[in-house]
Amino acid sequence: MSLLPQLTQSQVALTKEVQVLDERGRVSIISIPVERSLTVYLDKRELLTLMTMGGNPEMLVLGYLRNQRLIRSLAEIVAVQVDWEVNAVAVTTHHGVTDIEERTAKRVVTTGCGQGTVFGGLMDEVDQIHLPVDAKIKQTAVYRVVDTIRTHPSIYKKAGSVHACALFSAGGDLLYFVEDVGRHNAVDAIAGKMWLDGISGGDKIFYTTGRLTSEMVIKGAQMGIPILLSRSGTTEMGLQVAEQVGMSLFSRCTGRHFLLLTHPQRLEFELDMPDLTPNQDFLKV
Repeated sequence: MSLLPQLTQSQVALTKEVQVLDERGRVSIISIPVERSLTVYLDKRELLTLMTMGGNPEMLVLGYLRNQRLIRSLAEIVAVQVDWEVNAVAVTTHHGVTDIEERTAKRVVTTGCGQGTVFGGLMDEVDQIHLPVDAKIKQTAVYRVVDTIRTHPSIYKKAGSVHACALFSAGGDLLYFVEDVGRHNAVDAIAGKMWLDGISGGDKIFYTTGRLTSEMVIKGAQMGIPILLSRSGTTEMGLQVAEQVGMSLFSRCTGRHFLLLTHPQRLEFELDMPDLTPNQDFLKV
């Protein structure tokens, strides 16, 4: 029996051209991202409906199941089959999911764009997560990540209205890049890719264009990633969770600017860089 599930390779249009009228009465054609529903069935039981562009539906569903702790091992999954004719995905497992009713009874609508959803008390499991304490990031790696995202081809540059997430090596090499209508979908899709490819997060850097909410921090922690970067900010609960699990949060990462909010010991300043002198008392956490 194969340890990897059977996956469809579904493909759909990610953008659509529409006619618009500007403030001077001029007609033009622009691209906008497509948003479609995808209802997830787990062993023929309807689980939830996700709103997504549909660029990585198999990875999205795998990552969602992983980050929700509904399925612990890929070996439990027989197949993930997406059918866009009915906007549904069927996930089949070998032996079913134990206590599925109880584990999905509590549903929390999160602050994710388009309203993400988490099941159960994921916050109750935060105490069980321990990220690598020896993970480091160099100042030049922060800038390399930001520059890579800035120059990387994207749907956002063409159509806007989407969020991006990306996984990088410790040195700032791009490994995965995913865009979707919500950052919670993009991070789940990357979680699915990591799961399928057998990639661990302990020596990785995660980047998101969206804000660092508690949901994003928890997902990153469950993926084992100790360093999160965002061009946006963070919420108070996101900061609390990051502090608790030992994660370093970098916010407002634009150009050569960033704000490190938690666990500053991970950042390696490079003193030969002009006009960049670290202040040892710059942050108290």
